[in-house]
Amino acid sequence: MASYEWHPCSRNYVLEREGTAMAPAPAASHPLKAITVTEVKKVDRKGAGTPPTGKAAPKPSAFVDPLSMADPLSISLDFDGSDPLSMMMKEGNTTAVSGKSSRSGSVKKSDSDTQSGEDVLDDSFEPWSFKKAAILAKYTTSEKLSITTSFLSTSDQERVVIKTQSQAQVGSVSDKVKNRLEQLDDFEEGSVKEMLNLSQQDYVKRIEELNQALITAWDNDHRVKALKIAIQCSKLLVDVSVIPFYPSKFVLVTDILDTFGRLVYERLLDKAQTSLPGTSRPHRLSANFTAEEVPEAAKETCRNWFFKIASIRELIPRLYVEAALIKCYKFLNTGEYTEALERLTMMTRGVGDPLVAVYLRCYLCRIGIQVAPRFRNHIPTCFEDFISTFHLVQGECVQNTLAIQKVEMPRYLSLFCPGLDFILQCVAHRASEEELGHTLERCRTGCNNALMINSIMSAFQPQYIAQRAITFTEMIRECEDTGLPKHTLYRTFGLCLVVAETPEDQQLAVLNEVWKIVVKLKNPADYISCAEVWIEYVVKHFGKRELSTILGDIIKHMTPDRAYEDFYPQLQSVVTKILAHQHDFSLLFSLEKFLPFVDMFQKEAIKVEVCKNIFESFSKHQTTPVNDPVVINAMMFLGRIMHDSVDALTLEDEKRVVGNLLCSFVRQVHFGRDFEQQLSFYVESRAYFSNLDMVLIALVHSVNNLSIETRKILKGNHSRKTAAFVRACAAYSFITIPSLQSVFSQLQLYLISGQVALLNQCYSQADAFFKALISLIPDLPRTLDVADSKSRTSEPFLVDFLYGFISTLLVTPDNPDSGVMYLLRGLLNVLQDYTWDPSSDGRVLIYTRVLAMLSAACQETYPYRVDKVDSNDSMYGCDPKFVSELKAIANTVIGEILGHLKTISTPEFGKRQSTLVLEVISVLMSSADLGQASMVGLVTQLWGLAQKHGQADVKTLKKLQAYAKSQGSRGVPGFQALLPKLTVN
Repeated sequence: MASYEWHPCSRNYVLEREGTAMAPAPAASHPLKAITVTEVKKVDRKGAGTPPTGKAAPKPSAFVDPLSMADPLSISLDFDGSDPLSMMMKEGNTTAVSGKSSRSGSVKKSDSDTQSGEDVLDDSFEPWSFKKAAILAKYTTSEKLSITTSFLSTSDQERVVIKTQSQAQVGSVSDKVKNRLEQLDDFEEGSVKEMLNLSQQDYVKRIEELNQALITAWDNDHRVKALKIAIQCSKLLVDVSVIPFYPSKFVLVTDILDTFGRLVYERLLDKAQTSLPGTSRPHRLSANFTAEEVPEAAKETCRNWFFKIASIRELIPRLYVEAALIKCYKFLNTGEYTEALERLTMMTRGVGDPLVAVYLRCYLCRIGIQVAPRFRNHIPTCFEDFISTFHLVQGECVQNTLAIQKVEMPRYLSLFCPGLDFILQCVAHRASEEELGHTLERCRTGCNNALMINSIMSAFQPQYIAQRAITFTEMIRECEDTGLPKHTLYRTFGLCLVVAETPEDQQLAVLNEVWKIVVKLKNPADYISCAEVWIEYVVKHFGKRELSTILGDIIKHMTPDRAYEDFYPQLQSVVTKILAHQHDFSLLFSLEKFLPFVDMFQKEAIKVEVCKNIFESFSKHQTTPVNDPVVINAMMFLGRIMHDSVDALTLEDEKRVVGNLLCSFVRQVHFGRDFEQQLSFYVESRAYFSNLDMVLIALVHSVNNLSIETRKILKGNHSRKTAAFVRACAAYSFITIPSLQSVFSQLQLYLISGQVALLNQCYSQADAFFKALISLIPDLPRTLDVADSKSRTSEPFLVDFLYGFISTLLVTPDNPDSGVMYLLRGLLNVLQDYTWDPSSDGRVLIYTRVLAMLSAACQETYPYRVDKVDSNDSMYGCDPKFVSELKAIANTVIGEILGHLKTISTPEFGKRQSTLVLEVISVLMSSADLGQASMVGLVTQLWGLAQKHGQADVKTLKKLQAYAKSQGSRGVPGFQALLPKLTVN
């Protein structure tokens, strides 16, 4: 290219801003306003998407979330507003034994199935399906079990004992019903085998096999066989030979009965919806059909099922199987549920074993709440019958059975809990407080047992319990604790009170009554099970003295023999509950026993988790600045524990969590106008948390902010004392930044800290920051780690960062002892030696910003300045020698740019070259004096180079043309001569 000499153009930034400023105008609407729907269609469920003829179109409506709407209006969607996840949950409640799906999709939920208990049962009612897993996990046994069945695999023959041989031979009988009854007799009288010595695991496996056998028989149209399996399973519930396993056996067997009942119901439903005789038109039942809609053939089939059940000779199997099919009464007579439930409830009085009877009543309540949730007459009867027969647990028969099996009475009574709990849950659902009073009175007179009181407290609304808190303390004190220890009752009682509001006049009396019993518990497990519940009651209703007393008592009970090591989860729960209700950290840390309580967590991982919980609560609830030395010292102590847990093996996510919590605390501490104490706190924090970059970065930012706050108060007019203070702040940052591991963070903080020092007229400190920044550039890693363990080049970061740094250098005054633009010269020298990516143009892009900055530096007045800082425009005032130095730098920079352009002048780099050339042209046109022939010649040659390979961006070319035309029309020198040469090929 021809010789050239760079000359800066003369600019008036005030006029330029005025000429390019856009006139403000009020917005027509808020940019963050929610989107509204302008056309809403009523969706025809049969597929039509337009409104019915003759009806007006719907008015515009606000957007409706399709996941929450339950409205026929829809936005191009046929959606009925039902939550699909909730529907799946409801359907999942009827799955087969051990959570396995029955029939694997062959069973579909019918329309008539939509009328269920869900329409009247609220969220407070816990379905039976939620209880099954806990029952199966709790009630286990190591004893050998047996199972009676006529469906055995060949591998089981070694365990089989033949009970009887069938003597009946089925002859030629014309009566089909008689034939089937004889088949049932065959089951009852012969071909039945007993499997012995089964472990619990084997027993569950055999039950699952029976469930699968029932489904297989049904799918193969072997209805009688399916019924026989259901009867056999029901008979298993008569057996109490292994009493501790009975609740789990009940869960397993009733799952099979539920499957059988569902299969029969769906069979009858299909039969009721088949084609009518003599027609091809299918008969469809309505969603909530009545018995009048059911064809006679389906009714006859339904009656046959109940006739078969009525032929079962033994009471308990007959009750269970009929209860499983009770929903099928819907096909015979509307309202038949109620009569059947009452009849079956009365029949349970014929069951002599109290354990078997309570679970039979539980099953009736469970079935009744599903099929007829509004009918409740049988539920109080079940409860009353239980109380009336509870004395049978002391009878000779039960006592002999317990003696033979070596089961103690407390363990035996605990087996009643699942069944009794569910019965009382049904009694208490949507019951009034008066119903609780009636239940308590009946309990006092008929069964004042810990088992009963615990179930009552678990079933009724906690608010009802809280309103009668004194009554319950008396009942617990007076009750028989056979079956459940009293500390379990106090725990359940506490769980009720912490979620309800106890009358204020009863709060202290209840606490004194309960705690005088709890404090006497010697077993640490029993004690802490109560204490972790009642601590929440104390922190909700009482003050510092009571809370400190309870914490001290916990420490006293947990310290002997280092018992706390076995109860870390419970102790963590205590801390969590305190933090959930106590948000005054000044009060919390003033408790004499709180930090000693935290010290009981000797295991490091647990202690760190507790400290995290405290810091999270502090971050969430501490909304005002903190300057209380007690709080600060306590938080520093706990923060040091978290900090010291971080080492080289700690995961980055864990470091990030700890760092965020510590940063939140550091930012929350504020001493008002006492800036020296604030700086002392930051110095102490740096010593405590020196291994976490995130915290050190936050500290540097906080100290810089402290300098800015000082400047704001003094309005930039520092005294000797404040000048020394802001220099001390700069020294803090200068010492702290090199300890960071991330070079990227160091660069950013050096720049920010230098800018802050410059704002406070700390020239030597600003120079030191900027020199350190420049010297650090060669150490910048060539790659940056990003998400998913990927990396990318760091040059885009460096380019963007240096853009900001170069802009800062414009207003940074030169040190008279170091020469003109000595910081910029140092930067250019470092960039010259920096190893750039051969495929990158980052260095040239930086050079273009250097040219723009040099042009601004040659002006009499800079486009921006730092208040009370004399930049080079004030120091040099466009001195010719100063401008000459800048021109020399610019000419060197242009030479570097042109040298780089030559390296990418080949056609394969055409697009890249043209883009870079256009960037250089735009900078020259805005910053160089085009009144100089050499500059016009340079721009002209660059224009031709941009279009040399035909890959230049036409839009950019036209924009530059338009800019040149506008400048020429304003009389800017050089543009009129340049414009004819700016042609687009």
